[in-house]
Amino acid sequence: MIIEERTYTALPGKWRDYLALYEAEGLAIQHRILGRMVGYYTTESGPLNQIVHLWAYTDLNERAALRAQLAANPDWQKYVARMLPLLQSQESKFLNPAPFFTPMWNEPKA
Repeated sequence: MIIEERTYTALPGKWRDYLALYEAEGLAIQHRILGRMVGYYTTESGPLNQIVHLWAYTDLNERAALRAQLAANPDWQKYVARMLPLLQSQESKFLNPAPFFTPMWNEPKA
């Protein structure tokens, strides 16, 4: 299993707009397609205006297949067109869980 840590830096003052848009338009699509949200956070110290989210995948092949499915979704494309202008930068890291830790997540609600 791998965990993808995605860090989005919103334009100053726009992180609340990002979260509101994501909750209204992006969340349900990502949950339906990606499925395993491990966490979704905002920063309170250090670099500000950041949104950090974690997604679990069985491996990089599953990630590639699910991200391609997400990118091809017309509703996701509409959301992304509205969301990207709120961002200053995006970063992605792949994390491997320590041998003694099993990541947990809540399954999407039907």
